[in-house]
Amino acid sequence: MEIYKKSQILSSLRNEQKLIHQSKHLLLELYRCDCAKLNDESFLRCILNRAAKLANATVLNLISNKFEPQGVTAIALLAESHISIHTWPESNYSAVDIFTCGQNMMPELASQYLIKSLMAKEHSLRVIERNPPLVVPKQIRTAVK
Repeated sequence: MEIYKKSQILSSLRNEQKLIHQSKHLLLELYRCDCAKLNDESFLRCILNRAAKLANATVLNLISNKFEPQGVTAIALLAESHISIHTWPESNYSAVDIFTCGQNMMPELASQYLIKSLMAKEHSLRVIERNPPLVVPKQIRTAVK
């Protein structure tokens, strides 16, 4: 009986914590995308920036690299974590990582936007709930610029 009560309390604390501080990691696979968009570094940088804003995140930096003969990797470094995209235009495929933590984050909106922007005809989405130590939500950090 004692263990049950303890686990109930821990479960309740976790649920309260999730309401205050959510950490989600979305793994998005995009299939049958528009080939030209997957190879357009400028376009990909723009949609990552917009996706971050839709998720209610703060973009600290955006870096990208175009590969030869094709393909792009772009990463939006967020105050709340990151969004990354890796593209294989020759296969009409892209792998996207959206990791956000903090209050009021909406990574699902970012994923929906990326699916539409890249005209993916198929996609797979896995959501991982991250569980940081209880002390993490209490820490306040600001970006140094």
